[in-house]
Amino acid sequence: MAVKQKQRFIVVGGIVLIAILAMLAFFSANTAVKVMTVAEAASPNAIGQRVEVTGNVVNNSFDIQGDILTFAIADPDDPGTDLRVQYDRGVSATFGNGVTAICTGTIQDDGMLKCSELVTKCPSKYETATDALTVERLLGYGDQIIDKTVKVQGTLKAGTLADATADVRFVLSDADNAKLEIPVKYQGALSDEVKDGVTVVLLGSLGTDGSFTATEVALEG
Repeated sequence: MAVKQKQRFIVVGGIVLIAILAMLAFFSANTAVKVMTVAEAASPNAIGQRVEVTGNVVNNSFDIQGDILTFAIADPDDPGTDLRVQYDRGVSATFGNGVTAICTGTIQDDGMLKCSELVTKCPSKYETATDALTVERLLGYGDQIIDKTVKVQGTLKAGTLADATADVRFVLSDADNAKLEIPVKYQGALSDEVKDGVTVVLLGSLGTDGSFTATEVALEG
């Protein structure tokens, strides 16, 4: 190969290498994730940026239309600002009011975080079954227990656990007689340990429709 051809080959190769490095730098800059607070992400300066934001789901702020979940998060240390979030990749059973949500995505022109990654965290809650009614005992009281705040203990029926957008979150069965059961309504966050077959202790009240509206759900401990 002639000297001039070698020099030309080196120059062209150098230009291609520089172009590749420039493209990598560009894409890296545009895909880098910035960790922000809720207030920072809610600022107009965050529009167009890819961010990771952690906050607690605002009570009763979530809604699901088709496969799209929308909700709001707030910083527990600075509750004055909310950030709207949209997520379209399914809802876990742990999602609910007050759950800590780690949201990664891009801030849209309207200020909404279009989330591509959603991780939820809820600390485990434990409650003793002392003074708790069994499902059989609860149902045995009939109408006299309706709308009265009580503590009840039972087993989470396999295959019934749903996300917080469902009308019935799960079904509670009597520990000794699985045929006796009550549907449970609950929109709060559940820990990952709440799953099929575990014993849970609920605080709430039985309604006229036979469902139990829980204000607290804890593992027996």
